[in-house]
Amino acid sequence: MEAGGTAAGNGGHATYEKLIALLDERGAAYRVLDHAPEGATEAVSALRGNTLAQAAKCIIAMVKIGKKEKRFALAVVPGDRRIDLAAVKALYGGTYVSFASPEIAEELAGSPSGTILPFAFDERLELIVDPDLLDHAELYFNAARLDRSLALSTEDYRAIAEPRVERVSTV
Repeated sequence: MEAGGTAAGNGGHATYEKLIALLDERGAAYRVLDHAPEGATEAVSALRGNTLAQAAKCIIAMVKIGKKEKRFALAVVPGDRRIDLAAVKALYGGTYVSFASPEIAEELAGSPSGTILPFAFDERLELIVDPDLLDHAELYFNAARLDRSLALSTEDYRAIAEPRVERVSTV
């Protein structure tokens, strides 16, 4: 690791510390879950013991609006679903949509792929959460690191993250 690297470059530990400080400051109910390093939703859910429907799968999409404007959306969907890129494109009235490149996604998220948080700490990123993820008392996600996850009260998540709630998943 380089000294003075980006949050993604240092494995997301700065982003992890920022998240924990925010949750503690707001009095959120959460549990820290240490586990073997894993970024795939299905595998890490098995390690944590949560259902796939409770896992927050976080994907950054890039939407082009006309020829000059680009927007980035952090779409958070249940782990047993896929992101519906067409739905994300429609929300913005976009002309084109794709997954953001890994480099751009990691820069915007402040953590490596597989550890992206369901929180948007970069103003260029709009947080959009599928309503089905919010049906559970807790949601689970890798906490900007492959070896640590959080189980967070869904009520606290909604209050702190203030996501835009839209249907952005498909089976």
